[in-house]
Amino acid sequence: MKFAPDDYLAFFPLHHEVEDHSPLRLQSRSRAAAKKRRISLALQGGGSFGAFTWGVLDRLLEDETITFDAVSGASAGAVNAVLLASGLAQGGPEAAKESLERFWKRASEAAPRAHAGLAVEVAVRHLSPYQFNPFNLHPLKTLLAEEVDFEALQQSKLKLLVATTRVRDGRLRVFREKAVTLDVILASTCLPVLHHAVSIDGEAYWDGGYSANPPLLPLVSASRATDALVVQIMPSVGAEMPTSASEIRKRIEQITFASSLARDMDALAAMKELAGPHDQGSRLARKLQKLRLHHLSAEAEYPALGEASALNLDWTFLLALRDAGRRAAERWLGHG
Repeated sequence: MKFAPDDYLAFFPLHHEVEDHSPLRLQSRSRAAAKKRRISLALQGGGSFGAFTWGVLDRLLEDETITFDAVSGASAGAVNAVLLASGLAQGGPEAAKESLERFWKRASEAAPRAHAGLAVEVAVRHLSPYQFNPFNLHPLKTLLAEEVDFEALQQSKLKLLVATTRVRDGRLRVFREKAVTLDVILASTCLPVLHHAVSIDGEAYWDGGYSANPPLLPLVSASRATDALVVQIMPSVGAEMPTSASEIRKRIEQITFASSLARDMDALAAMKELAGPHDQGSRLARKLQKLRLHHLSAEAEYPALGEASALNLDWTFLLALRDAGRRAAERWLGHG
């Protein structure tokens, strides 16, 4: 039985400057516009490892030849995505760069110190968040509310897709830009061992990374860009054979949050093969023929990532990841 590619997505101030209108100037502008490279971004979630994505975005925002068509994200990827979209909507690339740095700096400053972090870890092992955090205190809520202009997102030209996981049936729900609110981002980042489920229109949601990390297939369907850049931050390779309780938990977490990306990339490859080089039958098939998928991996740039904690918000660690992300983006811009 032959499936069409679409079958896979069935579930889814006061002075002014005088402008130079000379032919030479207009020709220069025309060449600059022609060199613009439109891309879409799929940003994976993974706690503090998201600082790598911050670095990637920081470097891409400096490149005047890059323009963003769409961005999808889950968990920390959703946070980076909404910071990017909000910053661009408010003041362009420089505002987006400043917003990303400000957020990650404040997140580091708000992180619990070592002794407090240990207490939280112990509590998580034995109690639910409804027990150890009955008032549902959430530091991220304040940071996002102060940093993101959710009203500006309504006018954003950047397509935004945020992944959440519906608790009731475990299915993926993707919220688009006009529906993205503070609660949607909190839902996308909601680890059920740490936070209460987030209710949106009477439905409970958990971290989007459980169902799509990041939502790649919906991004391809929504975007008009022929280049899609996937930023992977969860390690795919761990210890050969974890034996301690903490090592086992970490490896389970890595597998859980990395497996959906591998699955979706395999599905995308299969869809491209089914579409074939001459398939003109559907809009998606034609899009797949032109699609170029690119991949940046945090663990490839930062080999010690597999041994690191996604809860580590130490500023030195975050800066190291940011710099690794910038290096990866720099190479991609040179060879992508």
